[in-house]
Amino acid sequence: MTPAAEFRQFHAQQLTRRAFFSRASQGVGALALSTLLRPSILQASEPISGIRGVLDPPPLRAKAKRVIWLTMAGGPSQLELFDHKPKLAEMDGQPMPESLTRGQQLAQLQGVKLICQGPQFKFRKFGRSQTEISELLPHLGSIVDDICIVKSMTTDAINHDPAHMFMNTGSQIAGRPSMGSWITYGLGSEAEDLPGFVVLMSTGKGRAPQPVAARQWSSGFLPSKYQGVQLRAQGDPVLYLNNPPGISRASQRGDVAAINAVNRQHDELVHDPEISTRIAQYEMAFQMQASVPDLVDVSGESAKTLEMYGCQPGDGSFASNCLLARRLAERGTRFIQLYHRDWDHHSLLREELPLRAKEVDRACMALITDLKQRGMFDDTLIVWSGEFGRTPMKQANKGPAGRDHHNKAMSMWLAGAGIQRGLVYGATDDLGYAAVENVTNVHDLHATMLHQLGIAHERFSFKFQGLDMRLSGVEGAKVINNILL
Repeated sequence: MTPAAEFRQFHAQQLTRRAFFSRASQGVGALALSTLLRPSILQASEPISGIRGVLDPPPLRAKAKRVIWLTMAGGPSQLELFDHKPKLAEMDGQPMPESLTRGQQLAQLQGVKLICQGPQFKFRKFGRSQTEISELLPHLGSIVDDICIVKSMTTDAINHDPAHMFMNTGSQIAGRPSMGSWITYGLGSEAEDLPGFVVLMSTGKGRAPQPVAARQWSSGFLPSKYQGVQLRAQGDPVLYLNNPPGISRASQRGDVAAINAVNRQHDELVHDPEISTRIAQYEMAFQMQASVPDLVDVSGESAKTLEMYGCQPGDGSFASNCLLARRLAERGTRFIQLYHRDWDHHSLLREELPLRAKEVDRACMALITDLKQRGMFDDTLIVWSGEFGRTPMKQANKGPAGRDHHNKAMSMWLAGAGIQRGLVYGATDDLGYAAVENVTNVHDLHATMLHQLGIAHERFSFKFQGLDMRLSGVEGAKVINNILL
């Protein structure tokens, strides 16, 4: 008997009760019943290959091929950056009208005397659109006619970790798939030797960087091969990237092939999707040993490009990560998420915000400019957002004040991939407390993102625990058509 036959015989004997019923449920009778209950069951539920998605082709005409999501972790203050409120400046130091706040959810200001705090920095008009944004963002102001600012975004969460979960997954419950995982599951990736979903983290020179847990890029109940892969911003992007002394690439290729052959034989017996994931991960890890060094080697970038971004390659900065994001996009990565972790300003707002703005302002301009120069802007969706907004009330009655968490109003911007240019959408009340015009929420944002990628959000689901789960939720999310071309 051959080793392969012995292997099959052994595993046939070791077949578990769970595996037996898993296989039995795939019978013709079960399939026929399933199609009566849910006709879409006959559609592909797994990618045909490691880089193809289950929606091939996507049902709608796609404007975007990829997403670059710029996350300002901590909650940037819209009242100092994008939402100019002269009335709030007039009421600086006065009590906040109780009619606005009575019975409202507040984070750390519950039971505290609420005092208005005017904008800490001036606003200027930029571009042909004469859009008002903060004087702290002159580089972004230079391209303001290329972006769409949404001032009326709202969210359900009011504390950091649940708010990140909600923004990334559409739920405050841990364990749901992140938007990057949903998108790579649906569309796959054009990158054959890099992950389809990559996360890059940077920390400025702030006092206490906002913690961001790896579950924010988890694949949740989707197959784990769709989870995000974090590349380190400094040093080796991936640990153990190089072979140890005495191990050649050819010999390692042989090891990977042998391990995957065993895994495939096992998978033929038990049909476990995690085995397919393991095979794909071995293959991807092997490919990344060659592709990642090329990715981070920016010696071929012009001095003009490096100067535009304002970074030193490999310095771990947000600017450096923006350059890597463009390089990942060129190589076919589907979803690229950058985190800047220093935006939690409960105090020292006036002292800290200029530093944070300077760390991202030029880099955001450079990323958009670079994509435009390379003909990639029109099919790349760029999103800039925190996890929530900030209150118009001051956080401290004494000392250098900041602003508290706020979920009733936040500002963000989008660009590229069929997004209207030079548009300001939505508005808040005179004091910036709540969105009042064209009010939208995170579910709508996810629906819009999927729409631009060619995905009908209400029909894009995954069966889990008896429910058809969706990134955009089941609360009636709507595409924000008024910001689209």
